[in-house]
Amino acid sequence: MRERRPGATGRPSAHRPSVRRPGASASYGQLLTTSEVRARFNGGPMSGVFTDGSCSGNPGPGGWGAVYVRDGEVVEQRYGDEPHTTNNRMELTAMIEGLSMLAPEDAVDVYSDSRLVVDTLTKWAAGWERNGWRRRDGEVKNLELVQRAYALARSRPRARIQWIRAHDGSLWNEYADSLATAYLRAEL
Repeated sequence: MRERRPGATGRPSAHRPSVRRPGASASYGQLLTTSEVRARFNGGPMSGVFTDGSCSGNPGPGGWGAVYVRDGEVVEQRYGDEPHTTNNRMELTAMIEGLSMLAPEDAVDVYSDSRLVVDTLTKWAAGWERNGWRRRDGEVKNLELVQRAYALARSRPRARIQWIRAHDGSLWNEYADSLATAYLRAEL
């Protein structure tokens, strides 16, 4: 298994993410390690690339994670963090890293629990590109990341970018979340 942690500070943070809706999630806000995730969850797809981003405050310190899994075995994982960022930037960074794990000819499902990222890459970016990277109602936020992710998606035409529900017990989506929140823990 190859592992990469670009941009990581390597130190735990005192910041804790706020819980979206108490009781509505299998894992949100629990800061589970990757081994705890593997011991606790077993649902969802067992192959694909799973990506996730997180942020403590928005903006605030944040992290991203991506894991490439084939038949339940980790092929590669990457994670990192930024001291001052937004959740959307971390979600896009995770997608960029996830797509970067694939060769152009790979036919792999790439999962994100961010509808914004999935819709950006599968529905909106082509039109924004035709319009000179402008939306009808103004600028494209995080343009440099959107352009990088879209270029990677287009260069990997057999990769299928799909939405997956967050924090519902899907093993590898929970694992990507654990990578994305690694900056908040002393242990991966």
